[in-house]
Amino acid sequence: MNPIIEFKDVEKVYPQEKVSAIHNVSFSVMQGEFICLIGASGGGKTTILKLIAGLEEPTTGTIHKPTQVAMSFQLGALFPWLSVFENVALGLRARNTPEEVVVRTVDRQLRMLNMLAFKDKYPSDLSGGQRQRIGIARALAVDPAVLLLDEPFSALDVVTTAELHDDLVRIWRETKQTIVMVSHLVEEAVSLADRVILVKAGTIAEIFKIDLAYPRREQEAAFAHDVQKIRREFFKK
Repeated sequence: MNPIIEFKDVEKVYPQEKVSAIHNVSFSVMQGEFICLIGASGGGKTTILKLIAGLEEPTTGTIHKPTQVAMSFQLGALFPWLSVFENVALGLRARNTPEEVVVRTVDRQLRMLNMLAFKDKYPSDLSGGQRQRIGIARALAVDPAVLLLDEPFSALDVVTTAELHDDLVRIWRETKQTIVMVSHLVEEAVSLADRVILVKAGTIAEIFKIDLAYPRREQEAAFAHDVQKIRREFFKK
């Protein structure tokens, strides 16, 4: 099976900084995989996500990726003057989607994320976790080939984060969506991903396969083993 995303010897240099944000980056993502990029701030993981999203172009190297990519940001990045329904409908309306298809699609996504009862509310009426659910629903509504998540749970409390982790895994397994997510938490990556890609000093330090059954719980010995294995590489000088 061919990869849906493939980086080959990719470098990204920002001229104003005169340094490489990433260099010698090579990896692939298969259709239906859940990949988590982890690493310290400034290590290059968000640059990789932006390259997949098409928000940046590589300086050298090649990237194979689909054109249909959608991205969800921290707390959903919703438009405060639009209702929940209209926020989720944005991408569909931009494509001149027939109204009956818009209504059917938005309702389906909101139902999948247990947010249908809130479709007439506005972002100011929602909690942080609810806003994040709407951001994910908006990204999924356009049926992307790849869903990108940029530290989507970093501003949420522990309980809400755990609930959203469960929701995200459920949606991923139901839809067989390809997901690439950025996180700075090893535990979060092990909770969610098929593979964890450790990004250090602008390049791929190591890739870890996570062979744990879902749902994954931190108190389990195998979970702790994988976390410690990644942590050793994360903090290695």
